[in-house]
Amino acid sequence: MGTENLDHDAVIVGAGFGGMGAGIELRRQGLENLAILEREDDLGGTWHVNHYPGLAVDIASVTYSYSFEPNPHWSRLFAPGAELKKYAEHVADKYDLRRFMEFGVVVERAEWNDDGQFWTVYTADGRSRTARYLVTATGFLSQPHTPDFPGMETFAGKIIHTTAWEDGYDFAGQRAAVIGTGATAVQLIPEIARKAKALTVFQRTPIWVVPKVDFPIPAPVQAVFAKVPLTQKAARLVNTSMLEALMVLGVLHYKQAKPGNRLAVLLAKAHLRAQVRDADTRRRLTPTYDFGCKRPTFSNTYFRVFNQPNVSLQTSSIERVEPDGIVCADGTKVMVDTLVLATGFNLWDTNFPAFEIIGRDGRNLGQWWREGRFQAYEGITVPKMPNFLSLNSPYSYSGLSYFTTIEGQMKHIARLFGELRRRGSETFEVTEAANTRFLDRSAAALDSSVFYAGDCSGSRSYYFNQHGEATLLRPSSTLATLREMDSFPLDDYAFA
Repeated sequence: MGTENLDHDAVIVGAGFGGMGAGIELRRQGLENLAILEREDDLGGTWHVNHYPGLAVDIASVTYSYSFEPNPHWSRLFAPGAELKKYAEHVADKYDLRRFMEFGVVVERAEWNDDGQFWTVYTADGRSRTARYLVTATGFLSQPHTPDFPGMETFAGKIIHTTAWEDGYDFAGQRAAVIGTGATAVQLIPEIARKAKALTVFQRTPIWVVPKVDFPIPAPVQAVFAKVPLTQKAARLVNTSMLEALMVLGVLHYKQAKPGNRLAVLLAKAHLRAQVRDADTRRRLTPTYDFGCKRPTFSNTYFRVFNQPNVSLQTSSIERVEPDGIVCADGTKVMVDTLVLATGFNLWDTNFPAFEIIGRDGRNLGQWWREGRFQAYEGITVPKMPNFLSLNSPYSYSGLSYFTTIEGQMKHIARLFGELRRRGSETFEVTEAANTRFLDRSAAALDSSVFYAGDCSGSRSYYFNQHGEATLLRPSSTLATLREMDSFPLDDYAFA
């Protein structure tokens, strides 16, 4: 089937920063008939869905943005979530992406047609559409995990998941409970503790928390950033270098750089000691796994809430939920009016991929990953999945800022589509041999990481899939990743 008979050149699923990055790059490559399908009612992905109190980036804003589209107007070093949403809107407008976006569209399935060499994308409204290329940009953290404790359906109070926050909800006079102590909970708990009559934090796994060096960016500095973009580039470089040192030395090269990891542990423990008075509470807030097994977080306010008389830490596991509260395994019953679920996301069961994808020879991507090994060549393409780009894939997450990953993938797309044009081809597919080489190299490189060389038992980290493999992060430095995405061997692909 010729391109002129297809509905679109490409369908991109997801209108967050990944989907917008793909849209920008595909337009640079000359594709103008795009459809960006988004299940939510607006763009921005994570930064549209999440708007709980205390929401902010946990990577400095100068780094958490596209390098080619700096924003000189961040109000703080770690910008509040609303500013990220505004930045997403600015990018969509500046790069003229809104006209391709369709909201409230839930993709259920995509299937490759080998005869016509195109994808058919099926949506929940009963429609289908055809496209030469399919891009999934559904995010790493897009499928919320809701725990299924016995008796949850009997709870008579209010239940709020952090991804479905009710703006303006008032905790004054409430007996609140928060289940979960991940990065979201660390931001949210201090906000609830300010208002609630009583707050119980249910912790299954403690998290490493380091001090947050955050401050407002004064207007004169913002003005300099706007007038002399090089100054913001320099700030970005400094921040990226610090993150890179933390990531490469502390996490990826744990075996060779144990002192760096130990230093991070000492910093986190000193932070905890300075902020929490009670020794038993400090002990319960101290992780038993190595720094980096779970994504660590930054906060100056989280630990301090445990000194407040209205806040208690509960580390006994939850046995059941009753209409008026939660019963723990040690027999304690905590009375609750409002239950907040900060229980994170399900990556490996429902998010890789986020909908059914059937490639060549009937390969079901989700089934293939879950029954075999999670894998993707250079973290973006998959054998027997022609003309398919998966932006949230195994081995794709590079560095600590998601924008490093996105921009690396944009480079890969540019090189790939440049070669398609040069050859006059319309289809690409990574070879099995190239995919296996990348998988073996990545798995071997991870042997030095904290995930395998350190002690991650008990971390319950989303970095690990159900096979016990840490296949989320790309085990190379940001610079090496960007270089490889720009120079991978073109004969790793079959073109037709």
